[in-house]
Amino acid sequence: MKKVWIGFSSVVILSFIALIWVGTEVYQTQPPIPETVVIAETGETVLTKSDIQIGQNVWESIGGMEVGSIWGHGSYVAPDWTADWIHKEAVFMLNAWAKKDYNSTYDDLDVERKAALKARLIKDIKTNTYNPDNKGITISQARFDAIANNSKHYADIFSNGHEKYAIPEGALVDTEKLAQLNAFLFWTSWAASTNRPNKEYTYTSNWPHEPLIDNTITPDSQIWSGFSIVLLLLFIGALSYYYIRNHEKGDALLHPENDPLDKLVLTKSQKSVLKYFIVISLLIALQVVLGALTVHYTVEGQAFFGFDLSSFLPYSITRTWHTQLAVFWIAATWLATGLFLAPMISGKEMKFQVFGINFLFIALLVIVLGSLLGEWLGVHQFLDLTTNFFFGHQGYEYMDLGRFWQIFLGIGLVLWVLMVGRHVLFAIRKNDDSKHLLIILLISVIAIGMFFFSGLMYGENSSLPVINYWRWWLVHLWVEGFFEVFATVIIAFIFLRMKILSAKTAGRASIASATIFLAGGIIGTLHHLYYSGTPVQAIALGATFSALEVVPLTLMGFEIRENWNLLKSKEWIQKYKWPIFFFIAVAFWNMVGAGVFGFLINPPIALYYIQGLNTTAVHAHTALFGVYGLLGMGFIIICLRFYSDRVWDSIKLKRAFWWLNIGLVAMVVLSLLPVGIIQAYTSITKGYSFARDAELLYSPTVQTLKWLRMIGDVIFSVGIFYFCWFTIQETIYCLKKRN
Repeated sequence: MKKVWIGFSSVVILSFIALIWVGTEVYQTQPPIPETVVIAETGETVLTKSDIQIGQNVWESIGGMEVGSIWGHGSYVAPDWTADWIHKEAVFMLNAWAKKDYNSTYDDLDVERKAALKARLIKDIKTNTYNPDNKGITISQARFDAIANNSKHYADIFSNGHEKYAIPEGALVDTEKLAQLNAFLFWTSWAASTNRPNKEYTYTSNWPHEPLIDNTITPDSQIWSGFSIVLLLLFIGALSYYYIRNHEKGDALLHPENDPLDKLVLTKSQKSVLKYFIVISLLIALQVVLGALTVHYTVEGQAFFGFDLSSFLPYSITRTWHTQLAVFWIAATWLATGLFLAPMISGKEMKFQVFGINFLFIALLVIVLGSLLGEWLGVHQFLDLTTNFFFGHQGYEYMDLGRFWQIFLGIGLVLWVLMVGRHVLFAIRKNDDSKHLLIILLISVIAIGMFFFSGLMYGENSSLPVINYWRWWLVHLWVEGFFEVFATVIIAFIFLRMKILSAKTAGRASIASATIFLAGGIIGTLHHLYYSGTPVQAIALGATFSALEVVPLTLMGFEIRENWNLLKSKEWIQKYKWPIFFFIAVAFWNMVGAGVFGFLINPPIALYYIQGLNTTAVHAHTALFGVYGLLGMGFIIICLRFYSDRVWDSIKLKRAFWWLNIGLVAMVVLSLLPVGIIQAYTSITKGYSFARDAELLYSPTVQTLKWLRMIGDVIFSVGIFYFCWFTIQETIYCLKKRN
């Protein structure tokens, strides 16, 4: 075991050194926010740093990434504002010059004249005029005219609404705020269209693809994409060889004839955890309803079957709540599972455990309800910008809740770490064969509590590259990294208590799995940051190590087979059939959703063209729900199975399981993936802005595909109904029947 621990420690330490090194480069080489933006011909100051920074706060307050996207990060209905701004700015300048020089439109010119104007445009747009001495940039009068035209266009969209963008009338009416919002949108486009000093590519590595200004994929993105694919194949082969050679070498263990947990003594604190499952079920149901509303906005814009819903619940709010509730209920499920299993781990009930569970339960309700209300108030502009940052809508996907609610949640996680960690530590001190398994469990518990605070590492006026860097520490490392380790160890512990695994095998396998996950997962965080105003090192390391994230997922077929064989080994194991079925589904979606669809968008050459398209939604749904959602559901069922003393009528669980999985497949195959492919082709052949344009998204073909999603959504919703029905019914029974 010593070698296994050395390998684990080395991977974690070296990976964080690399991740933090890139972080320092992000701070040092991020696109500057100029003190002033000045027209070169007249010397007139048209924008200031304050305008841009306050404009960012305004953008956050209206929903931020939930209203279109910036640099490819955000929602899919409205345009990517950066790409849209660049394209409109380029078209305006080209037409203005064509009108002035040739009394024509740009499209009507011959090839030579088009080439001449395009060359002039590229020189004007891509030349970096930032002056480090006075920290200002200069722009041409022609570009200022384009900026003014764009500003008028976007002010109209946000003040008067835009049905096809699902932006309601009156979303933002304050003229000063509209001007500041436009200043921020200009800055994001300036960074994406202006070359880095002494480089032939922009601050965003030439993202987005825009042929009019020769924003095309860089050699670095191409080279590292190829290298990542070679590494993927190499390590799949190596890991497969290692797995086949060693996976049968664990300690032989005969499965007992009877259920080892049949006489399990349950505690008061475990009964206190049960109420979490009722609330979680209600959150799941609400999330699905909000998901249906959010999807419907993509086909009807402002209404829900004719009813003007956007006046009360605009798209930015329904999508915010939909994504945030997903994080809330999945995280709450895993945390509740830790609290439920804690006495089983230590073998005793610790003092004040029931009080702590009840306190966390109340805190959960306050955070959920308070943050949802705050976001609604923020988007409807009832809060000033600073108040919005702390209590309203931060504007960043998956961590939209205000800073106050973040801190409150962080405090709750610290308490959870103490409550679960003390049980694990008590069990470790017994120094039995399960010691190594429990140590890795304790590490994951502490990491879950600690790494949530990475979301607090930026401030109200931090720049977008810095915010995105820390945001992905939270979204990727916290969820996909340490929660995944926690889940792996929890499943191993459950199988250990069922005497399906030996303690030595469970410990060795869990540490090895954590090492493999984190070897790719920690540095792989950077694959979210290829084109976010970050240096080229993010592309090199992100591409290389995100490919390694996929490697262990290719072996999930073996896990599916072994879990299936487990069900047939002893009759008593049928009692745990449905939790095991959910774990089998998790392995399947890990392989398909996280593996196949994840790698579809991981290489830089792919993400360059398809970032923020429906291909991203394919990965998000199949990985977030298919892996983490179904795993959370499996945890709920296994906890209820431990607590319940009656034979289950499995018809509800059977329907829930199959309708959920079939619905998810239909959702992807009939709608999300085909739309994503159409968008990808458009992005590659015409430019990224066209792939996000309403003309494409409201074309007859794409609209038909959007409506077809209803088939998968209805099937999926039926599965949710049966799962919630079963969970609430069984939880109420357990609360009534057990002491």
